[in-house]
Amino acid sequence: MSDSRVKDLMIPLDDFPVVRENATLLEAIEALDRAQESLPEGRQPFRAVLVINSDGKIVGKIGQLAFLKALEPKYAALGDLDQLVRAGVSDEAQSLMMEHFRFFQDDINDLCRRARTVIAGDAMHPLTESVAESDSLNEALHKIVFYQTLSMLVTRENDIVGILRLSDLFEEIARQMKC
Repeated sequence: MSDSRVKDLMIPLDDFPVVRENATLLEAIEALDRAQESLPEGRQPFRAVLVINSDGKIVGKIGQLAFLKALEPKYAALGDLDQLVRAGVSDEAQSLMMEHFRFFQDDINDLCRRARTVIAGDAMHPLTESVAESDSLNEALHKIVFYQTLSMLVTRENDIVGILRLSDLFEEIARQMKC
């Protein structure tokens, strides 16, 4: 794996589904569907949409979990739940919060209907971690595990040129393990 580079596994930006930050989640789902249709055979499906600002710069990503969180607007009142978990907030305290806020009490059809109009910029997860396209897959593996992320931006100098997904990296590692 030491000879392989990030650029060998990355998905070029032009191939990845993208929406503007003022798009709705319904538009993001539609972009995801269109991108799935053009995937080459044998390629892992897309599980996220990139979000760009008015200058065309990538500012975030909406993955499957972010789509689901967007179904319940009360999650925003809790802030970053990942930080609560990392801070050691007990399961009991989390259960009390769930009970207090009464998440997902509406019918799933109502939740989905309301989520259609949620703005992508409000549902996205900001992207900050990156890996250079010339980095080895060993370096990319280290960063994905360290940051515990499902994908990373790929850069060439200061420009974002693609995405490296955990699923593609895992597939390559599994392939090499079998050799």
